[in-house]
Amino acid sequence: MTRPEAADMPDDGAPKTPDRLRRRASRLLSQLSARSDRLINEGLAAQADARKWHYAVLASLQDFGPGSQATLSRRTGIYRSDMVGVLNELAERDLVERVPDPDDRRRNIITISPRGRRHLSLLDKVLDDLHDELLAPLSPAERDQFVQLLTLLLDHHARTS
Repeated sequence: MTRPEAADMPDDGAPKTPDRLRRRASRLLSQLSARSDRLINEGLAAQADARKWHYAVLASLQDFGPGSQATLSRRTGIYRSDMVGVLNELAERDLVERVPDPDDRRRNIITISPRGRRHLSLLDKVLDDLHDELLAPLSPAERDQFVQLLTLLLDHHARTS
């Protein structure tokens, strides 16, 4: 039997989660994902007045260059219908620039602005600290291994779906 965590203990000290649930990778990943999302969302909002989608778009533009809304949607996994709102928020803050596509005037090409590059550097620092908090019990080598294993699983399932 695994050692119950504080989150699995009700006020009376007795375990509230059956051991068979605590051994299920799917459940553990789901719970960790929920905690990670909450930590990242709250941390970005409090420390940088940002959302995780802001980071995803800015990182995509910095790493891969300008793109259309559809391209950014594919790169980041943000639904096209939500991308407009994210880009509006970023444009209002002068973090991205939109210009008409010279090949197709119906769409815009989005680029990261100089202010967006500076903001992305700030978000990198905030996320580094939040990830340190999330992964606190793991050594640096364990953190690297954990990320490698998650990447292996995600890549496998992305190929098979």
